[in-house]
Amino acid sequence: MIYGNVNNRFFAEQAAMLPEALRAALHYLKDTDLAAHEPGKFDVTIAGVPMILQVIDQKTAQRDQLRPEIHRKNIDVQFLAAGGPEEAGYYSDDGSNVTDEDLLDTPRDILFYHNNPAAPEGRIRLRVGSFAVYFPWDVHIPAICEGAEPADIRKIVLKVPMSACLKDWKFQ
Repeated sequence: MIYGNVNNRFFAEQAAMLPEALRAALHYLKDTDLAAHEPGKFDVTIAGVPMILQVIDQKTAQRDQLRPEIHRKNIDVQFLAAGGPEEAGYYSDDGSNVTDEDLLDTPRDILFYHNNPAAPEGRIRLRVGSFAVYFPWDVHIPAICEGAEPADIRKIVLKVPMSACLKDWKFQ
């Protein structure tokens, strides 16, 4: 997992260390006014790589109302474009999780796990401009409420194909 903010003074250096497809995705998020974009799911091509852009308006929720998720074909680049605050949980997929719903072989490329109270879950806090990059081994729980009150958020998700960053990627 990689976490940062497009307004951070080290953003350019942080992005420069990443594979071209991820670097281009982060610059797209920084340079595009997605807070004004219509909600929905869109096919986009960034730096010659076909990606999926999701513009999602939602409310944050209490952690116990959310399921951990993972993706295998895509890297999830999540960006808080407006609203908030938001927290996100994360932990490494060590193979001990119990599947709740498996949609990996669908266009959604998502698997939900049952909540695991024993998981070594960490948290990050997102403010406008914050991004989190989740790889296939990163279990994540987005849109967690910070405090007791839900917040409206405009979440942007770019689905970057793993194969654009690791040519021989094939999850076993």
